Amino acid sequence: MSERIYTAGLVVIGDEILSGRTHDRNIAQVASWLQVQGIRLMEVRVVPDVVSRIVEAVNAVREGYDYLFTTGGIGPTHDDITVDAVAEALGVPVVVHPEAKAMLARYYASIGKELTEARLRMARVPEGAELIPNRMSGAPGIRIGKIHLMAGVPHITAGMLDALTGTLEGGAPLLSETIGCWTPESEVADILRQVEKAHAACQIGSYPFFREGKVGANFVVRSTDAGDLGRCVDSLCDGLATAGFDFTPGGI
Repeated sequence: MSERIYTAGLVVIGDEILSGRTHDRNIAQVASWLQVQGIRLMEVRVVPDVVSRIVEAVNAVREGYDYLFTTGGIGPTHDDITVDAVAEALGVPVVVHPEAKAMLARYYASIGKELTEARLRMARVPEGAELIPNRMSGAPGIRIGKIHLMAGVPHITAGMLDALTGTLEGGAPLLSETIGCWTPESEVADILRQVEKAHAACQIGSYPFFREGKVGANFVVRSTDAGDLGRCVDSLCDGLATAGFDFTPGGI
């Protein structure tokens, strides 16, 4: 485990996300999984099923971070074009991966179905790619260098992430604790600022809410070091108490 901060970007692909027809759940689960791996998700882009837009996003995002993940567009239909776009971005051809083809053949045989040309599209990869196992539907994810092509269906994506667990180099996982307070965040803004400034290894996020006719906020303290985190949380609680604000450890 390294003190270096490892980072990742995510490109979410699909017209259905942009139209609102499908509500994305992959951003949250990819971000949460990366955090446990000691990798911070720093940027997300959502792009349509257009090769040129996917190529542009992949090339832009992969340059800035240690890892790039994509979700969506690796299925059997005509608009599943992520493989083609990533291959174009990398300047390599698309090939049928023999192991992926064998996986698909075994899977469809096991459920009494034929490996059609459409289904065989899911064995196509950018040349030089490795496979990410997928126990849910047989169709693997794809890994080429620091780029990871994942399914768009959240429960399939979850399985692919599980298969990748522990295989990526990362730093210390980001730890967090939450303090809740029934007060407008503007009234404690100075306290938050002073506490964060005094604890350089920590970050404090403020998340306001309105419930039961009242205004409040949850303050999330984050750090990669448990000791620093604890000291920052104690300092924040002391600051709130001294100023006369009631607070709830664990959040509201």
